[in-house]
Amino acid sequence: MADVNRGNRPLSPHLQIYRPQLNSATSIFIRITGNGLIVASMMIVWWLIAAATSESYFNLANGFITSWFGDIVMFLSLWALWFHTLGGVRHLIWDNAKMLDLDSAEKLSWIMIGGSAVLTILTALIV
Repeated sequence: MADVNRGNRPLSPHLQIYRPQLNSATSIFIRITGNGLIVASMMIVWWLIAAATSESYFNLANGFITSWFGDIVMFLSLWALWFHTLGGVRHLIWDNAKMLDLDSAEKLSWIMIGGSAVLTILTALIV
């Protein structure tokens, strides 16, 4: 028999009843940081190609990368690298069927956020 109330109820959870979780937000940021790292990698490759091409072209690329905008992009890329790496470690833990409950997953998300910030600052200070 057909369900007569089918048109009155949602077929799946909708945005009004879904509560975003820290775990899903960090997963989205892993994808965003991965794309950001592609852009930073292209800047570094441009810098290396310029170094192999000519002195004037290298000065142009080097001036861009060492400008205030380039410094910001490289610093954020450093954070993205650490965040993306810690996200990979989190997935390695999950691949071994560890820490899959909600409380542990949220702890791992906070470790990713805090760890990436600390590692970024340490790396920037050391390098």
